[in-house]
Amino acid sequence: MIIYKTKAEIERIRKANKIIFDLYSDVLPGYIKPGISTLELDKIIEDYIRSKGAIPATIGVGAEYGNPYPAASCISVNDGVVHGIPSKEIILNDGDIVSIDVVTNLNGYFGDSAITYPVGNIDENAKKLLEVTKKARDIGIEECRVGNRLGDVGYAIQKYVESNGFTVVRDFCGHGVGKSMHEDPMVPNFGRKGRGFRIEDGMVLAIEPMVNEGSYKVKVLADGWTAVTKDGKRSAHFEHSVAVIDGKPVILSNGE
Repeated sequence: MIIYKTKAEIERIRKANKIIFDLYSDVLPGYIKPGISTLELDKIIEDYIRSKGAIPATIGVGAEYGNPYPAASCISVNDGVVHGIPSKEIILNDGDIVSIDVVTNLNGYFGDSAITYPVGNIDENAKKLLEVTKKARDIGIEECRVGNRLGDVGYAIQKYVESNGFTVVRDFCGHGVGKSMHEDPMVPNFGRKGRGFRIEDGMVLAIEPMVNEGSYKVKVLADGWTAVTKDGKRSAHFEHSVAVIDGKPVILSNGE
């Protein structure tokens, strides 16, 4: 069931997202450098979120299935796609790319956003991968207009990504967000025009293409969470929380 939000509720979701925006823009860039572990980054992330009166919403997700997620963020390096568990054993190196996905719970309203950072000096194809993934997210957001369908969002993302020689992950997708971390509807990053739910005012959607250098196929590691590319090639991930207001998309996780 899709949960439509009032404008007052959307503002509360925006506040939850503002914490993540400030984290990504003001805090983490100074730490994303060779030599730091992903566990150290997760500690910085958790401390910052809690300092703002919010809760890191990923902690404990999946407990009902006997495998609770243990960290305040998902951190995926190079061939990591999503849901990478932070570890003291995973150290960032020059030339890596690192995707960070954070969800905050601020007084019962959830923010959700992801970003992929370069670590030091990255090669040209990695630069292109990041640029294309970020642009694909923005193209998908532009399709979040009343009168369109969710298939229009996925089609636009897929067409742009594939025209640039990359592939979109199909095992994971965007989703509704706001009163919980994951809500209906699911928002695939591929699809056909004119298919899926109609987009309506009051929807809040997480638009989050995951884009691979090689095949779109992924696998989940033995920890039950970490998803990596099957072919070992790199993956990037950019995400915004987006509300549909007065027929148009409004980004809630851009700090405004």
